[in-house]
Amino acid sequence: MTPLKILVAPSGFKECLQADAVAEAIATGLGRACPAARITRRPVTDGGEGFARAIATGAGGHVEPVTVTGPVGRPVTAHIGWAGGALAGTAIIEMASAAGLRLVPRDMRDPLATSTRGVGELIRAALDRGARRLLIGCGDSGTNDAGAGMAQALGYRMLDAAGDELQPGGAALAWLERIDATGRDRRLDGLPVMVACNTRVMLTGSDGVARRFGPQKGASPEAVRRLEAGLATFAAVAARDLGVRGLPALPGAGASGGLGAGLHALLGARLRPWQEVVLDGLALDREIAAANLVVTAEGGIDEQTVQGKVPGIVAVRARAHGVPVIALAGSVGAGYEAVHAAGIDAVASTLGQAVPLDEAIARAPADIARTAEQAMRTVMVGMSMAGRCRDSQSRCAA
Repeated sequence: MTPLKILVAPSGFKECLQADAVAEAIATGLGRACPAARITRRPVTDGGEGFARAIATGAGGHVEPVTVTGPVGRPVTAHIGWAGGALAGTAIIEMASAAGLRLVPRDMRDPLATSTRGVGELIRAALDRGARRLLIGCGDSGTNDAGAGMAQALGYRMLDAAGDELQPGGAALAWLERIDATGRDRRLDGLPVMVACNTRVMLTGSDGVARRFGPQKGASPEAVRRLEAGLATFAAVAARDLGVRGLPALPGAGASGGLGAGLHALLGARLRPWQEVVLDGLALDREIAAANLVVTAEGGIDEQTVQGKVPGIVAVRARAHGVPVIALAGSVGAGYEAVHAAGIDAVASTLGQAVPLDEAIARAPADIARTAEQAMRTVMVGMSMAGRCRDSQSRCAA
């Protein structure tokens, strides 16, 4: 018989495992159940954690560590991805590696105070190393400052009414009076910048980033109101001082706490749906078409999964090729049934028992592998039953 071909295309489990580690755990479990299967790993990222490594590896490049200022002002080890081959000279910046939620201690989670300064330092380091173009992934952020910290690291002055520099964090945006670009790093002039992000996230309004994601970053209802006001102020000042209008209505401007707006207004970046950048770059459609089964995964599966999340996007593409999909998740939340209409045929939770969060994180690789193994064994039972039914029908026909 022809060996079963399985494509493993998961997202990461936020604050737990990056996509490549999740893919490895899934492949381990699948291999235990079906050693003869041909398993292809294609970790997928929506622009957040794992973005630089996934794109650089797919483009024949490498990843370079760089020390920058983290979201709470402490040094962190971030990284720059470098593409190879025809894309040589492209620096891949993963904002999450410099300002991600994972880098904010739980007792310090306050988007009124966290900063994207490290993202600007990563960009500056890429320019120092000869970058000719930038590809920036926005996702998994722990910030909400519209890229003000990034701008300051690149020579912009973000000034209040007294002419003083703004303090770090989203709260300070409410006092933004003027953006002074005279000290801007001139190496940015004419530099092509593309951003991979969730273009459904807006800067302000009912779909605004502060309202949608502020609470996940530690914002209280009052903090959300202040963050929203600060983002609106940034949009107004950028329109007046930089001539960049329409930020509140720009798809993706709210990505990573408004960093999408900052990148567009300050660096002239193009904001593109992450799936166009990532999935096309990984040639995922070709891999799906060659597979008999797709296994995807994410930390949580719920009604939002079909709204631009990795498993939902993978499932839509798999359905177009008629390939069945299994999704694994750390947790299965309200409204998860919506994923079946999107093309996910079965969902399985990797949590075997209720344990403290730290223990669940430590056990995640083993739990993911166990769940993948059991899901694969279930698939094999179905295949065996289908074969028996066909044999029975053949005997009846004879």
